[in-house]
Amino acid sequence: MPRWGTCTGKHFRWSSPVAQGLVLCVLTFGGILPICCHRLLYSHYFLKSVYLDSLSEASLQKSHAKGQEALHFWESAASTKSLKDPLETDAKKPDLLITIVTSIRTEGRDYHYLLQVAQQLKSLLKACGDTPCAEVMLCDVESGPTLNEDALLLEKEFPVVRRSPDEKWNSKDVTNIFEKEKRDYVFCLRKGWDLMRPKNVVVLEDDALPLTDFFPLIKNVLSRRFALNTLYVKLYHPERLQGYWNPEPYRILEWLGLGLFGATILLLLLSHCTPLSFTFSPLHLLFLTLYIMAVSELAGRHYLLEIRRLSPQLYAVSPATECCTPAMLYPGNASIRVAQYLDQAVCARGNAKDMVLYKIARSTPGEKAHSVEPNIIKHIGAYSSIRTNPLLPRLI
Repeated sequence: MPRWGTCTGKHFRWSSPVAQGLVLCVLTFGGILPICCHRLLYSHYFLKSVYLDSLSEASLQKSHAKGQEALHFWESAASTKSLKDPLETDAKKPDLLITIVTSIRTEGRDYHYLLQVAQQLKSLLKACGDTPCAEVMLCDVESGPTLNEDALLLEKEFPVVRRSPDEKWNSKDVTNIFEKEKRDYVFCLRKGWDLMRPKNVVVLEDDALPLTDFFPLIKNVLSRRFALNTLYVKLYHPERLQGYWNPEPYRILEWLGLGLFGATILLLLLSHCTPLSFTFSPLHLLFLTLYIMAVSELAGRHYLLEIRRLSPQLYAVSPATECCTPAMLYPGNASIRVAQYLDQAVCARGNAKDMVLYKIARSTPGEKAHSVEPNIIKHIGAYSSIRTNPLLPRLI
């Protein structure tokens, strides 16, 4: 009798919901996810010590090859075209102006980020057909004695604007690199407006590579009601900062909603598959909600966001995040308001232009700012033009 009771007790314990949940968690978080996600760059299971250096090196080599390809492409194109006059576009008043802010990169010059971006835009504009999707303008903010050769190479394809010699001298005298970056940005915003009077403006840094569906997505965003009353729309947020475990409140709500939705689906499947043995309880819902939330965060929210690329209508619009301005959409005349706001602020370390814009949108009555997810551009710049670069740039 004692032996029979001991066996029955063991059988009962292992068949209990607590034991089953524990086994499921061990298998999922200790086995399945580590096996499936250890090579995923933006997963918590990514093995940095094993894969990061090799992935970073492969990314640099690929970018270098694309940069050389873009250089040959534009060198060939430059030999067959006449020089464009920037003032030719003065009366066009395009629906969309793409302004690319560019300067020389002391390091990473052979990657030709600007040429890569310009080549991609030329391809996307060609796909628009007879009705142009946008006008493109380069804003060369280089203030040193060395010419921006990549910008010079593109003068026959796109209008290029620069400061006058006096303005270059004043810009060079700014010792704070963050304040100089802000002033360059304001100059480009105003120059684009003065030359073309666009209905909407997208400002790209010269290492912000538009994705293939860039123009349909911009058109879709501008067609949404919120765009009429927004100061700016961010088109990029670093992938490493896209996780649920972040200070943005809307992500917590999204995370909880995903957990509840996934848990409900699992419970419905379980109730149909095992109608005789399965009994629903609130504890089941709580456990599965937490389980789905943990799986989605540890595997990487970035990869869930990629599902939204199936259609422009699936792209999510949320309150703007703080970091980074590689790609910004300014609907209507918002670019001029932004230039005025930035003129009133002094940028420094810890208070760069992205943080200033974020604070303005949150503190100014009537102003709002948004972000689009997933990203509409790819940030290809491993080497910064204004900040100190590591000896070996890494992906994260």
